[in-house]
Amino acid sequence: MVFRSLALDAVNRAVTTIDGVAGKSINVAKVLKALGESPVVTGFIGSVRGSFVESALVERGIETEFVKVAAETRLCITVIDESKGAHTELVQESDPVRKEKYSELFEIIRRAAGHCGAIVVSGTLTPRAPTDFYRRCTQVAAVHNVLSVVDAKGPALIEALKARPGVVKPNRPELAATVGSQLRTETDLTGAMWQLYERGAQRVVVTSGKEPTFAFDGQSWWRIHAPKINAVNPIGSGDAFTAGLVWQLLRGADLGEACRWACAAGAANALTIMAGELRRKDVHRLAAEVRVEEID
Repeated sequence: MVFRSLALDAVNRAVTTIDGVAGKSINVAKVLKALGESPVVTGFIGSVRGSFVESALVERGIETEFVKVAAETRLCITVIDESKGAHTELVQESDPVRKEKYSELFEIIRRAAGHCGAIVVSGTLTPRAPTDFYRRCTQVAAVHNVLSVVDAKGPALIEALKARPGVVKPNRPELAATVGSQLRTETDLTGAMWQLYERGAQRVVVTSGKEPTFAFDGQSWWRIHAPKINAVNPIGSGDAFTAGLVWQLLRGADLGEACRWACAAGAANALTIMAGELRRKDVHRLAAEVRVEEID
């Protein structure tokens, strides 16, 4: 919902309202599709909103294999205040999902692992979910020798580290919450990244909005500077970054170069009003404007 100006405790009339499908894994899938890949998106969907999500993805030519649950798929409203350039998300919390539904979801991922290039798991697990779910997905990826990417935080990320994921990609607040300390300086940040590496991550990438992204592959460190843009809506840019990262890693790029294209994808996403609906031509144009520096 877009407002010329938003006033709290008052009636506000949106000048633009757009319904769409989004969410972390869905955003990743939409961006991968725009970049020419053939993603399969899975997760939990329920009731009327769930049917809308599935139909919208099928219309985009994105393959789906969802697990149906009783709870209604949750609603998120992005509020854009044009006068302040502010973007606010109002997110409905997930309802709990029965453990047998997690077993169904895991079986879908296990079957898909044999004929895919990467498995990306992203987002917050539902209340009372098995904490080891992302670890088990990472283990399946390892068995089939495919890239595993974990975009999560807290206990789910810590548990996944035991399976040595190919890449972990928290943002800076998520990393701080995971290691339990404030990351005030660059030294604090790289120290926290080193902790994740020592605990099992093969590569660590940490995004930070408009601030530089940092990446580490066990040998080299990179600082990646995003291009200057006039953002329309930055929501979903982290997911676009993840998609761009996977896209390039599967093509053999080193982590620094993969982050160049990932950063371009994140910036391209911010140029569009709907999350995950970037234009490939913007990614190619912005990649030339990303500055990647290797650091000691």
